[in-house]
Amino acid sequence: MTPEEVVRANFEAYVRQDRAAAEALVADELVFTSPQDDHIGRDAFFERCFPTADRVSRQELLHVTPAGGGDVFILYEYDLESEGTHRNTELITVVDGRITEIQVFFGGAVR
Repeated sequence: MTPEEVVRANFEAYVRQDRAAAEALVADELVFTSPQDDHIGRDAFFERCFPTADRVSRQELLHVTPAGGGDVFILYEYDLESEGTHRNTELITVVDGRITEIQVFFGGAVR
């Protein structure tokens, strides 16, 4: 799979909450960073971040853009059950078909 295909497959696994599918796409050495998590590892990511899809009633990839060297930018929009529509951007690094780093940049509410 191309890095973009890996990223799309991981996004779909998250939305479906298919942990086994996501685990197959995420490298053991994953580093995840967001405004709420500073360089956490794979285990913490699957404990803290992966199960959050139940807060979302809709999530849609708007852009998946290769950035070179296995990096992929994504822009996605989601509806929180209680807080309206939001957008985030992520820079995801894929090496040898597995995600090694996810950097999340939170956006605000969509007007």
